[in-house]
Amino acid sequence: MAGACVASPLCTWLVAACVTGAWDKERPKGVQWARKRRAAVRRGRESSKGLISAFYGSGIQGLMSSFEPCPEFYSSSRNASVFFGENGFSLFGAWKPENSRSQRRTARSPAGQAMAVAVTPAKEVAGKKRTPTKQRRVVVTGMGVVSPLGHDPDVFYDNLLDGASGISEIETFDCASYPTRIAGEIKSFSTDGWVAPKLSKRMDKFMLYLLTAGKKALAYGGVTEEVMSQVDKTKCGVLIGSAMGGMKVFNDAIEALRVSYKKMNPFCVPFATTNMGSAMLAMDLGWMGPNYSISTACATSNFCILNAANHIIRGEANMMLCGGSDAAIIPIGLGGFVACRALSQRNNDPTKASRPWDIDRDGFVMGEGAGVLLLEELEHAKQRGAKIYAEFLGGSFTCDAYHMTEPHPEGTGIVLCIEKALLESGVAREDVNYVNAHATSTLSGDLKEYQALIRCFGQNPELHVNSTKSMIGHLLGAAGAVEAVATVMAIQTGWVHPNVNLENPEKSVDVKVLVGSRKKRLDVKAALSNSFGFGGHNSSILFAPYK
Repeated sequence: MAGACVASPLCTWLVAACVTGAWDKERPKGVQWARKRRAAVRRGRESSKGLISAFYGSGIQGLMSSFEPCPEFYSSSRNASVFFGENGFSLFGAWKPENSRSQRRTARSPAGQAMAVAVTPAKEVAGKKRTPTKQRRVVVTGMGVVSPLGHDPDVFYDNLLDGASGISEIETFDCASYPTRIAGEIKSFSTDGWVAPKLSKRMDKFMLYLLTAGKKALAYGGVTEEVMSQVDKTKCGVLIGSAMGGMKVFNDAIEALRVSYKKMNPFCVPFATTNMGSAMLAMDLGWMGPNYSISTACATSNFCILNAANHIIRGEANMMLCGGSDAAIIPIGLGGFVACRALSQRNNDPTKASRPWDIDRDGFVMGEGAGVLLLEELEHAKQRGAKIYAEFLGGSFTCDAYHMTEPHPEGTGIVLCIEKALLESGVAREDVNYVNAHATSTLSGDLKEYQALIRCFGQNPELHVNSTKSMIGHLLGAAGAVEAVATVMAIQTGWVHPNVNLENPEKSVDVKVLVGSRKKRLDVKAALSNSFGFGGHNSSILFAPYK
């Protein structure tokens, strides 16, 4: 999303990036060559600059009990034990891996096969230098999604392939006085079996989406309780970010403060911060590795995914849950974007409102949800018999360093981002035949990104570009992760989803490059997924079939 002014005081917002630029570097062909190239690049850089388990102990109980609410809080709320339940079960409830189709499908390892995964980390001798190791490869072994088109990766992608739309009228609050009354709102969502019922009533939805998608990614990846008991939890981390954070929890706290601070929910601060979702998921899993969140507006998910992969490459982790989550379809969220004049007002025809690259587009459509990838070091994944859905090749970040909301007029930042992503991952531009674009359905953003892609990949006659946002809207900080799931599913299925509502394409757009109104068969060689955000944040990540 580009060309809009920011009006909300709570958090960072969106941007669509833009670009023009030139590519003048020729690189060898072949995705197979990419791994050697990545290793060579990193060696050069180094030389130049020299399952769902219960909580461990009662730490979380102590943390929660330290937030003792004022007496007045109890007069309007239930006892604080609602956060833990009467039976002292795990904070987020029981995990039901047997309910996952993916787990049943991926539980194919031979009976009795040993799991060669470390339980405890080896102690390093003080002062002893680490032995150089070969390049660690990163693969995708699990996916979780909560979206307007389904909460299972298979269901979600089937709906995308069918061209279904998740855009509809907003139902959670009265927005009759707003000029925009439509969104990619999640109508049916349940945390049963994933989050404790009483806790789910207190948490912000962005955290509920995050926790649920994270646990579903583990189930989809075949991470059973047995596997969880064997992995080295000091080498397992969580890096799931949010652009907006707990907006509703924060807003409710402000409303309570109008009466008295004594009426405020004692959990309003931790439940509003963007890092707490990752933290609480790690607490429930007992994962003691890298744990934090990144917030770079709508580039959030890609930033989290690439950083998580780097933790694995550097040997700091073997498994990482990464992605993004947002739930901003509330009065303050809708009002803020309305004030930006960034949203579509096609209220009478919601399913036609999000229309990237179409001449009749009038703004983006808000969405909500979460996407989480389970990234894993290749040998670690193979040792536990995991199904590998794709290989993560690498990516890059850049900053326009130009304007808070406007993209650089020459597209310098985004072109540089794509070029760096290709260089870092060792992928030749000729091998990128699929791009899941950021395209948000804004007037300038769509065209600027398209121009950048043509500059970088225009000589590739096999290039196919689509926008998942045409069917689910813009999920803000969660967009990149949900679109990463779609990208991996395209690799798995051999089908790329359509661009719906592309009825009158812009004259400067080559429709041969854009996927049409129906799904298309494609043998993906290498796939690029773009995400851009307010502040000039640009991000590009690459996936390929595992070979």
